[in-house]
Amino acid sequence: MTAPSDTPTSGFVTIFDDTYDQPDCRAYFRMMDRLGYRNQHHAVAGFRAGLAEMMRLRGLEQARIVDFASSYGIVSALMAHELSLEQVFARYRQPVFDSASSAEVIDLDRGWLAGLRRPAPALHVTGIDVMPNAVAYGRAVGLFQSGFVEDLERAEPSEGLGRELARCDMIVECGSVAQLMPRALDRMLAACGPVKPWVMTSPIRGNERPEATEVLRAHGLVVERLPIPPFIHRRFESPEEQARAIANAQAAGHDTEGVETTGHFHAQILLARPEAECTDPADWSMPLDVPPMADGAAPADL
Repeated sequence: MTAPSDTPTSGFVTIFDDTYDQPDCRAYFRMMDRLGYRNQHHAVAGFRAGLAEMMRLRGLEQARIVDFASSYGIVSALMAHELSLEQVFARYRQPVFDSASSAEVIDLDRGWLAGLRRPAPALHVTGIDVMPNAVAYGRAVGLFQSGFVEDLERAEPSEGLGRELARCDMIVECGSVAQLMPRALDRMLAACGPVKPWVMTSPIRGNERPEATEVLRAHGLVVERLPIPPFIHRRFESPEEQARAIANAQAAGHDTEGVETTGHFHAQILLARPEAECTDPADWSMPLDVPPMADGAAPADL
C-alpha cells in the first residue's frame, strides 16, 4: 500500500517506504506488530458483516471484492481465512522467518494459507496497489486471485482492472488511503457496473475527507458510519504526533477525550451503498464489533 502520513497536510502526502515493497511480507508485518496496529482486527469484522448482508440482499453465493491499497493482502487474509491479526503477527515473530529466503517465505505462506481458507463465502479478491512486490506476493501465496499495480490517482484503470471493477460487489480499504484519494475512488466507481458495489473503509478519525463523501454520493451511494465505538488504529510514536492527531480529530468534530487522549490513533468504519440496500446494521446477521485485540498471541503453525 502507499504509506500516507497519518495526519493530512495541505495535500496528500505519500511516503514510499521500503517496508511496503519487499519481496515478502515479513518486514511489513513486523513493522505493524511493533507499532501496535489494530485497525484490521476491528475493521475486517465490520467488513465481513457488511459483505454477508450485501450477499444476502443480492442473492449471491460468491462475491468479487476489490481491495484498494491492498499491500501484502492482510484484509484478504482476514476476510477469506480462519485467521486473526494476532496469529499473523505471532507467525512472523518466529525465528525461522529471520533467515528464510523470500522464496521460502512465499512457499511456507502459500501452504499455510491454503489450509486456513474459509469454505464460504466464496471470494474472488482483486488487489490494487502501487507497490509491485506487495501485489506479486499476494498473488503468489493465493491472497489475490487477480492483482494490479496501478496508481489510480494519476491514471484511469487499465483494461484488465476495468474488467474486474465492472464485476465487483464490494470495494474495501483499511486505513485512510481511500479517504485521502477521492480521484482514485471516483475512477474506480466510474468503472463499476450500473449496480454500484458497497464501499467499506476504516479511516483514522480526523482523516475523513468531504471530497471522498461527495464522490460516493455522486455515484448514487448513501454514506454512513457504522454504529460501533472508535477502535485503535495504532500507538502514537511521540507526544507531537498525538497532539497533531488530537487537533485533526477535533477539527473534524470528534470528541477526543478517552479516545485519542489514551495514546492511540483511533479509526471508524464508513459504509457507502445504494439507497435500496440500506438495511439497518443492527439487524445484520453477523456482529459488527469484536473484543479488543490482546497484546500477544501463541505462535502460529507453519
